[in-house]
Amino acid sequence: MTTRPATQATGPLNIALIGSRGAPARYGGFETAVDEVGQRLAARGHRVTVYCRNGNSGQEKDPRRYRGMRLVHLPAVRYRSLETLSHSFLCVLHALRGERFDAVMMCNSANAPVLPLLRARRIPVATHVDGIEWRRSKWGRRGRSYYRLAESLAVRWSDALIADAVGIEAYYLDEFGARTDTITYGSPDIREAGSARLAGLGLEPGKYHLIVARLEPENHVDLMLEGYLRSTARYPLIVVGSVPYASKHAADLEALAARSGSIRMIGGVWDQELLDELYAGALTYLHGHSVGGTNPSLLRAMGAATATIAYDIVFNREVAGPQARYAVSAGEVADALGEAEADEAATRRRGAALSERARQLYDWEATADKYEALFTALAAGRSQRGLYTGRRVKRSWWRAGFTPVIRFGEPAPARAASSEPAPPPDEAFWSSGLFASAAGSPRAQ
Repeated sequence: MTTRPATQATGPLNIALIGSRGAPARYGGFETAVDEVGQRLAARGHRVTVYCRNGNSGQEKDPRRYRGMRLVHLPAVRYRSLETLSHSFLCVLHALRGERFDAVMMCNSANAPVLPLLRARRIPVATHVDGIEWRRSKWGRRGRSYYRLAESLAVRWSDALIADAVGIEAYYLDEFGARTDTITYGSPDIREAGSARLAGLGLEPGKYHLIVARLEPENHVDLMLEGYLRSTARYPLIVVGSVPYASKHAADLEALAARSGSIRMIGGVWDQELLDELYAGALTYLHGHSVGGTNPSLLRAMGAATATIAYDIVFNREVAGPQARYAVSAGEVADALGEAEADEAATRRRGAALSERARQLYDWEATADKYEALFTALAAGRSQRGLYTGRRVKRSWWRAGFTPVIRFGEPAPARAASSEPAPPPDEAFWSSGLFASAAGSPRAQ
């Protein structure tokens, strides 16, 4: 990892990263960003404190330091709807009683209710809003209502909002008229991950297909399984993923997979070396995620130079571009799998093109540069707090269950540089430019 010197205008900063499970990254997007960005900022001379949940490290005793970052481990209420907010509340209390931080990044808009505590001490905070959490099927009516309220509070109380994809930027602009700092994730280069451990799973490099996802409905694992079952694919399908609670959907997926001896559900894989080998050795990677922004699993597959078949939604097209194949039906998945096996040389070329795209567009050093610039600006007094009320526009395609789809080769629609709330999107907006489906209207999810 190459590093760059700390920003000279203000000198080293004292930064806290709150709201994730912590470092090292063992779970999802927030943890990946905290790990990768935090270690780079620490290497540049900044003091970085990462707040972690007890037991996150997977070690017998949680470490106090990791890759130059100070780790603070605190408990959380082990109940799905309270775990994130309870942990973040304790983290903020800990942060307030100790040294003063120059800037805080709060992961997850669900943590917005604790922001006034930081503001009371005049500690600037940027909220990383993540994806459209209220669309996740695991939340009931009250859970979805809470997430929608939390989004509004984050817009109103944050000094800055961080989006990890242009699609999320568009969502906050269209829903709230609010501007975000769009900072994407980086992609690891794991083309040389090797294949020594694949034999232990009975796999041969280039002779299997791969899914890596939590077994949630919005990740469309069922669609990918149905597509595989309908396809002419000869190679096995390996499904890496689990869900940390009892789930009828996960049971239904197991039953669906049991229809073919070529589908193997191997559960969660927490060994990163083995997981990287699985990515790098697959002929294709099937990516069904639909509610988030820039997804680390998709970037890891691209970094492995693995051809990708992705669910056709703005977030996936934004990341993978025209080099990937897209599908919204089992039939389309089946066709893409058949095509991949029919011409493996072309499939490998698509994977190589995805790898090149990842290297050009998704670089962790460039990502760290943007976070460093944002934290420096916040420490110097930049804030958009008070610009936005947090009220939603009266009419929104997003709220109706639609999501725009990128049309390649056309420019993004022009937007005026103004802090005034944006008008609600109309049919003309959706049918032109970057956020338009082939049919000229948004796609229901």
